[in-house]
Amino acid sequence: MYIPAHFAAGPASVQQLLSRPAAANLITATANGILATLMPFVFDPTSGEHGALHGHLARNNPQWSEPAAGESLAIIQGADAYISPSWYASKAEHGRVVPTWNYSTAHVYGNLIIHDDPAWLASHVRRLSDHNEAGSKRPWTVDDAPERYIAGQLRAIVGVELLITRIEAKHKLSQNRPDADVDGVVAGLRARGQLQSAADVENARAQADEQIRCPHSDVPVGPPS
Repeated sequence: MYIPAHFAAGPASVQQLLSRPAAANLITATANGILATLMPFVFDPTSGEHGALHGHLARNNPQWSEPAAGESLAIIQGADAYISPSWYASKAEHGRVVPTWNYSTAHVYGNLIIHDDPAWLASHVRRLSDHNEAGSKRPWTVDDAPERYIAGQLRAIVGVELLITRIEAKHKLSQNRPDADVDGVVAGLRARGQLQSAADVENARAQADEQIRCPHSDVPVGPPS
C-alpha cells in the first residue's frame, strides 16, 4: 500500500480498526486464481505474536478448501467520504483546491488456518455475535435460538483464522490541510450526516496534535519487528 508519512496510521488507530465491529475482504492466492470473500471478523490479540482475525465462511464456499499460496490478506475498511473543495476556507483565498476522498483502511497479512471443529466454531460465533450486539438495548445471544437449530447452522460453516504476520494501515483524513480547511471538512461531513467520517477527521487532528506535543508517543505501523 502506498502510505505517505502524513497519512500513516499509528498503533492506536490500527487497534481501533481491528477492534470495532466490521467485516473484511479476505483474499487468498490459490492454484486456481485469486479468491475473495467479504467476512465479518473479530480480532483476537492473544493469538500468535501479533494477534489474529477470526471469521468463518460458508462450507460451500471453495475459498476455505483451496490452499493459499503464501500469505493471505484481509482488507479492513473504515468510514470513507467524498470531500468537496467548497468546504475549504482555502477556496475563497486562492481557489487552488480540488476534490479528494477521505478513508481509513488496513491491509492485514497473515497465514490462514482452517478450523472445522464444532467447539471452535461455537465459541467463535458466540464471540462474534456478542461483539456486534454489544451496543444493542436488547442484545441477541446464541442462547436465544434453539440448540438444534444452532447446531445445524454450525455444520454449514467453516472457521478461518488469519494469524497476523504484518499490517499496513493508512488514515487519509485531511491531515495535509490547514486547520481552517479541516474545520470546513468536519462541518461539511456533519451537514451531510456522515458523522463517523467527521469524527475520524477530528480524531486524526487530535492525534496529530498529540504527536507534536509528544513526538515519541506513537509511531507509524509497518512490518512487525
